Amino acid sequence: MPRLDTLEMIEGAIRKEQYFESKTLLWKALPRGVQYGTLGVALAYLERSNKITQNKDGSISWIFIESERARKSLEDSTEL
Repeated sequence: MPRLDTLEMIEGAIRKEQYFESKTLLWKALPRGVQYGTLGVALAYLERSNKITQNKDGSISWIFIESERARKSLEDSTEL
């Protein structure tokens, strides 16, 4: 299971580049080493969270929409 910092690192790399042709290219682009199996678990989580899509050709795309309006709404909301 990936640790939170590992998951955030993988998510950040995909968010920054928006697209990777393959899981191997993503794996090589990460700033620090991650076991290939751990990467697969992290990608499955990000896909279930609707942040990425893994296409049939093996490519990975960032699909999560982050709007300034949604971010401002979250910052202005009252904490429960």
